[in-house]
Amino acid sequence: MNKITCTLILIFSLVNSASAVDRVTGFDFATRSPVLATEAMAATSQPLATQVALEVMKQGGNAIDAAIAANALLGLVEPTGNGVGGDIFALVWDAKSKQLYGLNGSGRSPKSLTREWFIDNGYSQIPSHGPLPVSVPGAVDGWFMLHDRFGQLPMAEVLKPAINYAEKGFPVTQLIAYYWHKSVPKLSQFPGFTEQFTVNGQAPKAGEVWKNPGLANTLKAISKGGRAAFYQGPIAQTIADYMQANGGFLSREDLASHRGEWVEPVSTNYRGYDVWELPPNGQGIAALQILNIMEQYDVSSMGHTSAEYVHLFTEAKKVAFEDRAKYYADPEFNQIPVAALLDKSYAKKRAALIDLNQAGKHYPAGNPALEHGDTIYLTTADKDGNMVSLIQSNYRGMGSGMTPPGLGFILQDRGEMFSLTEGHFNVFAGGKRPFHTIIPAFVTKNNQPWMSFGLMGGAMQPQGHAQIIINMVDFGMDIQAAGDAPRIHHTGSSEPTDEVMSDGGILNLESSFPYSTIRTLMRKGHNIQFANGPYGGYQAIMRAANGVYWGASESRKDGHAAGY
Repeated sequence: MNKITCTLILIFSLVNSASAVDRVTGFDFATRSPVLATEAMAATSQPLATQVALEVMKQGGNAIDAAIAANALLGLVEPTGNGVGGDIFALVWDAKSKQLYGLNGSGRSPKSLTREWFIDNGYSQIPSHGPLPVSVPGAVDGWFMLHDRFGQLPMAEVLKPAINYAEKGFPVTQLIAYYWHKSVPKLSQFPGFTEQFTVNGQAPKAGEVWKNPGLANTLKAISKGGRAAFYQGPIAQTIADYMQANGGFLSREDLASHRGEWVEPVSTNYRGYDVWELPPNGQGIAALQILNIMEQYDVSSMGHTSAEYVHLFTEAKKVAFEDRAKYYADPEFNQIPVAALLDKSYAKKRAALIDLNQAGKHYPAGNPALEHGDTIYLTTADKDGNMVSLIQSNYRGMGSGMTPPGLGFILQDRGEMFSLTEGHFNVFAGGKRPFHTIIPAFVTKNNQPWMSFGLMGGAMQPQGHAQIIINMVDFGMDIQAAGDAPRIHHTGSSEPTDEVMSDGGILNLESSFPYSTIRTLMRKGHNIQFANGPYGGYQAIMRAANGVYWGASESRKDGHAAGY
């Protein structure tokens, strides 16, 4: 054996035997320490958006103004995940009233479209792209609902940074350029996309300066004319005419009649921490159901990367997601047993289904009523103690591909999430809100704000929410390490549009899980695969007892946390 070989073996051994003492945090996967500040904090998925949020607060705006400004800019700089053509959800901690408020800003399906139309035209499921999955975009209405209730600066000032960047341009970041490039081949077939979202038919490259004058004009119209400029004026007419001309059903009446909704957040207490989510039509309560099951066990004694913990978490997720597939839908069309689903005694009965030595191939959905019981996320906090947890998305990255002429944005394709199965809670109906994957989260302790956080990524979101809480509460991680820690991502059918899970689904484990853990999990019957990128994108702000804000952002994406 020569010297080079010996050296390589030594290096490999050192790298793979990294211990907790390698980092002052005590966790060798931690990318950096949390960001600390006293006056304000912002954490978004793109550095320019974080800077804009802080600038708005320095100019006299509050956390709500900052969140809207950051979201507007993200629609420009990260069109691969969101935009004014999508929906919005938010949780707002209001320092004055010391209460948490929930916003459901999801749009409804076209009133003139029916399940029977899909069946009569040979559809067994709703297409992922094109005109048919398009529902009313709720983001702009959501901005004004937030602003009218909590905002301080005029909306024209809030939207000004996004307008300036849209006119002058910004350099496209590496990860966003990657996802943009992947979207172009699929979406170029739809009218208006190539003209407004490519450079000579190609996605902009990393570092290339991108401008969007159409979006600048749209935002100018909104800043002057308010929400009516989007839902009732020329913008609405352009959207409706474009959809009708291209085989769609979304009408001017659908847009004009749209209204978001203030909803009561729901929570569960996990070992002394109240974790808050929004009720359906979103999937937030799945995170709470997972936590209720995990609370039945001594998780802290297991170890974060142990087979024992990963197995238990995966099975808890499977059990919760069967309820998710059956019950989560628009509450205006169904009586959804939210309180019963979150009841602790119900969680005990569901936990009893889990075999600690064997992966479950299939779990039945529960019957709680009888037991009585591709997205952006951002968070902001200001000097007065207001905190915002906000998530916004077009779905499937850039959305449906339907790009109305001259407006600079793509319409969402959330309607794909509807089921066409008659009798399903989430079955398609005109004027109905689809099941939603995007969910903001919040944590209080002793009735005081503790953490605003979220994690992007479809069905990964409730899994990620639960893992962040477990990482901090059970495994003692700080707010940044909790997001850096390797994640568990289980996939299976069990979507609201699919049949129940069979064969146990697929378990993806991120780098840093030891081979001994993977081997033990395989022996328990888990189907393990490896994948790049489906583990979500995390941002968080924690408020310490002394009023200091702790910020964290996602090391897997272009995220940035900063404060002053």
